[in-house]
Amino acid sequence: MSKNLNPLDASWLMVESRDTPMHVGGLLRFSVPDDLPADFFRKLIADFRSVRKFSPPWNQRLRTPGMNLKNLWPAWELESDIDLEHHVRLSALPTPGGERELGQLIARLHSQPLDLTRPPWECEVIEGLAGGRQFAIYVKMHHSLIDGIGGIKLLEKAMASDAKTSRKLPPFWSIGTGQRGGGKRRAPTPAEVIAGLTDAVRGQVSNLPDIVRAFGSMLSGLGSKERLAVPFESPMSILNGRIHGQRRFATQRFELERLKRIAAAGSGTLNDVVLALCGGALRRFLVELGELPEAPLTAGIPVSVRPKDDEGTGNAITFIISTLGTDIDDPLERLAAISASTRRAKAHVASLPRRAMTQYTMVLMAPYMMSLVSGVGGRTRPMFNITISNVPGPDRPLYFRGARLEAAYPVSLVTHGQALNITCQSYDGHLAFGFTGCRDTLPHMQRIATYTGKALEELEAALGLGEERKIRRPAKPSRKAASETTPATAAAEAPAPSAAPAPAKARRSRAAATPPAAESAPPAAARRRTKAAPAGEVTDSKPAASSKPGRGKTKGSA
Repeated sequence: MSKNLNPLDASWLMVESRDTPMHVGGLLRFSVPDDLPADFFRKLIADFRSVRKFSPPWNQRLRTPGMNLKNLWPAWELESDIDLEHHVRLSALPTPGGERELGQLIARLHSQPLDLTRPPWECEVIEGLAGGRQFAIYVKMHHSLIDGIGGIKLLEKAMASDAKTSRKLPPFWSIGTGQRGGGKRRAPTPAEVIAGLTDAVRGQVSNLPDIVRAFGSMLSGLGSKERLAVPFESPMSILNGRIHGQRRFATQRFELERLKRIAAAGSGTLNDVVLALCGGALRRFLVELGELPEAPLTAGIPVSVRPKDDEGTGNAITFIISTLGTDIDDPLERLAAISASTRRAKAHVASLPRRAMTQYTMVLMAPYMMSLVSGVGGRTRPMFNITISNVPGPDRPLYFRGARLEAAYPVSLVTHGQALNITCQSYDGHLAFGFTGCRDTLPHMQRIATYTGKALEELEAALGLGEERKIRRPAKPSRKAASETTPATAAAEAPAPSAAPAPAKARRSRAAATPPAAESAPPAAARRRTKAAPAGEVTDSKPAASSKPGRGKTKGSA
């Protein structure tokens, strides 16, 4: 039995390379149950490896295209002989098992390409986190096999809503999507193959008028201020050069209620607030490096078009493009610009019929994919500067083998011309950010994660929500009230030092980029778009020359 990949799924295989492996993953953090036996992890791995029942997509392996008519296109075929010693492994963090050690391990694991001659997934159980009080599971799968919404559905199926039930659940690969994967199906005849291709071409042709109309409306507003953000008008930045194969990973986590209050007060959506936090963090980061472009950075935002009752795991997404407002100093003006941009983009996509969505996405993304295949990616103006996505997850606690899932962080992919990816996932009242970046391009990527917390505080202060939050949330001695983040933000590098005083010029640059919340709102003229700070103004304790990314030439700390 085999199943052909759709064009979007197949495109992820076409751009696979050693420097740009096309897999995505998730980092799941669990609290250790009170009755955890000493041999819990050894028995868990032994139990995992003893289960030989496999369900899609975990038992799907790529059939590479051949020269005969039946194998003209890559397809998934079922594999029963799966080496679980290769796919499932156990690792232990060195003492003290902190955020730095975890970030380094995830960055290293995510840097390694998958073996595409096997089912394209791997699972790493990680013990010794937080001094033994927590453990983690890291799973990665090839993007041609799964998208974000499909991954969330697999996560929910592999866990239970109470600890007792979760102890009896089998490994995730024996649950799968619930779709039937057994049995053999007759191979199609050449005549059936030709008939299928003819029907597919007929369907493509019938959608052409809708696609032409969509791109016509996208381009018709060029030159107008109230228009769609279009591909390839983004400025060049340090995020958009060539990349190498090693990765960095960092995390951030906020209460959903905080973000929703900002969305309501700022007349935007939750996604608009996420983009505003990312835009504010990137602005601060680039100002410190003296690398902020005058034109605003843009984000490519995946939008799910998967029906609610669709249990498949392949890619069912399209893309919209939005400004990130990095040319705007004032946080409220930045949020307003982002909200207006996303409203126009969503209205544009909503005008398309569902049947034309795949073809529209392929036409939209074709230049980007061709730039990667041809080798010009990272050498020309980017389609957009960064991919930012927000995946809705379970709103209730989940358990695995008696252990409570505390947080789920997405680990995504980067490509030539896209050295940074930010993906968010909601779970049980929180929104977790996963920052995945090229190690050489972004030697201090940790700061971007930290600066999203600063951007959140700026928005709360500008909207007058800071005092309200202090009243609503009682103080906790063990946690700073300013920002509910993970303890130290898991990252493959140490947090940037903040105790040492910065030079006066650098302090003025930071003040210009982000006015302190305690100060009164500046006049409108002072809140308009500003230019980048001069190069070399950084707050790191190292000399500016060594901390400025050099298009993949500068090495960062571990």
